[in-house]
Amino acid sequence: MPLVTVENLEKSFKDLRVIKGLNFQLENGKCVALIGANGAGKTTTLKMLSGLLRPTKGKISFAGEKQGGDHRRLIGYLPQHPVFHDWMTAREFLEYVGKLSGLPTKKAKERSAELLELVGIADAKNRRIGKFSGGMKQRLGIAQAIIHRPKLIMLDEPVSALDPFGRREVLELLEKLKKEATVLFSTHILNDAEEVCESILFLHNGEIIESGTMDEFREKYHQSKIDLVFSQEASSFLKTLSKHQQIDSIQMEGNKASIYTENLKAVKEVILTLAAKENWPLNKYEIGSISLEDVFMKVVQK
Repeated sequence: MPLVTVENLEKSFKDLRVIKGLNFQLENGKCVALIGANGAGKTTTLKMLSGLLRPTKGKISFAGEKQGGDHRRLIGYLPQHPVFHDWMTAREFLEYVGKLSGLPTKKAKERSAELLELVGIADAKNRRIGKFSGGMKQRLGIAQAIIHRPKLIMLDEPVSALDPFGRREVLELLEKLKKEATVLFSTHILNDAEEVCESILFLHNGEIIESGTMDEFREKYHQSKIDLVFSQEASSFLKTLSKHQQIDSIQMEGNKASIYTENLKAVKEVILTLAAKENWPLNKYEIGSISLEDVFMKVVQK
């Protein structure tokens, strides 16, 4: 059953139409990624869903709620660049936010202690936020977003500014959040979405150009992929190969190349024969299935 239904959602700023008629649903208890390049309209979409921006047109409906009502109590939102009172401790900040959300003092303290454990920073509860790392601040930001037990948690680019360790911490936390509520997070880091989400919305130039699960994408855009890594520039070795009729496309970047085909057996034989005959300086030869990045490139180029 859908928790949220979005119909014909649009947003214009003066004469600039930024969001162009979005239609999608968010199912209860699912993690959904809103994927798009910078400037695609991800933040604008999240702000409309959270009530921070008024749509120019369209409807946002929550299951069991009156159309046009105040849905903020159902939503937890973490912006891309959260702001904290650095002089506060983590415990003080969460208790403060809990009271702002309408929790009685005792409940705010209990919920704060519970969330500090959940997000993994209980040991730092009495440390001033100004001393926190980027990953710790994102964890604290997620804790404040869910302190009132929302049904929908929205996170705007939650890992884009983090180092690999902080990014890993937040992705592991998202796995836990999926058990508590519906999660919608925006990102342009495709591997993260592939790792933690059940379904994906591709946003491009203010429009949803594709949506579904990774399995659905793999079935729809079924292709095999052969990845090659050379010790030299890849393009100088693949001129002959690019003319082969069984090859759908070749993507090259420096000494790397990805070859896409629906006839893996035939193309594999051609590549191995050429590699041996022309003595290609290959460092890597790998057969795999298409990734989310591959799907994104295909739907954008349609």
